[in-house]
Amino acid sequence: MRFSLTLAASLALSAVQASPLVKRDGPVKTPTVNDAIILNYALTLEYLERKFYQEGLANYTRGQFVEAGFEDPFYDNLKEIYFDEQTHVSFISDALKAAGVTPTVELKYTFGTTNPLQFVTLSSVLEGVGVSAYTGAAKDIVNKDYLTAAGSILAVEARHTSYIRASLGESPFPNPFDTPLGYNKVFSLAAPFITGGSSPVTLPFQAFPTLTLQCSQYYYEADRSSVTFSGAFKAAQKFGVTKDTPIYAVFFSGLKKLPVQVRITAGNAGDYKIDKIPAGAVGQVYVVLSKSDTDFSDEKVIAGPAILEVYNKGRVPSTPKAKCH
Repeated sequence: MRFSLTLAASLALSAVQASPLVKRDGPVKTPTVNDAIILNYALTLEYLERKFYQEGLANYTRGQFVEAGFEDPFYDNLKEIYFDEQTHVSFISDALKAAGVTPTVELKYTFGTTNPLQFVTLSSVLEGVGVSAYTGAAKDIVNKDYLTAAGSILAVEARHTSYIRASLGESPFPNPFDTPLGYNKVFSLAAPFITGGSSPVTLPFQAFPTLTLQCSQYYYEADRSSVTFSGAFKAAQKFGVTKDTPIYAVFFSGLKKLPVQVRITAGNAGDYKIDKIPAGAVGQVYVVLSKSDTDFSDEKVIAGPAILEVYNKGRVPSTPKAKCH
């Protein structure tokens, strides 16, 4: 029972690329944040997750989940996850109000799943992004009470991730460290699901240009698999990149940042490619294209992130990978 986590992310994102919140003109800069901004950032993600589970429980029945291979009590546990997300929304919203700060509101969302397996697989991706968001923001939280609350929520989101991954037959904890992601990287992954609505809060985040992975018929394997970034060189030329500009695919996995210089493929497709995913990348891995292999700031990123599910060398699943569409 496997639907590629990488494929799930790319299908969902391609289905909702018309998001009115995604602006990709001009250079992206590292934002300046404070506790109020961070709480509204977290609330934005919690609203998205709450709506995702609310829609999934409404769209797919217990019987459909069982038929897809998710035996009881999986459906009831999804209800528990939905309750957790609802509780997080209320808690963060109340905290903002108590501090005299206007909280953001629920917007309109599109998730692009059409069956229970796609839904659960996208759940794994979204929960992983949520864990990375909280992990990445922790260092910037000043108020210790907020930091403690964020850590408490993070722990629950990590349990969600582990449970969903195990239900999909994946390792529930493939990496000894979770992967921290910065605000603009998380925004780039989350904003495309937001397809309408209006918030009284404007967050200072920007989306990077989209990075598209060419679908592979094989599982991604560290220190072995190649990765092609479809049309990435052609897109980068709009930002002044030439064939002589060194560009690096930087993989974020746990606390590691693993750069690999890309090459331009033959022909007119304008693709970038690396021949091997670096050793040390494992689990839900994020990759961006950057102008530097030492400075990993937002200012150096030209596209991304994209999401890959990467296995240790020689540890790929024995079951067939989902076909490319």
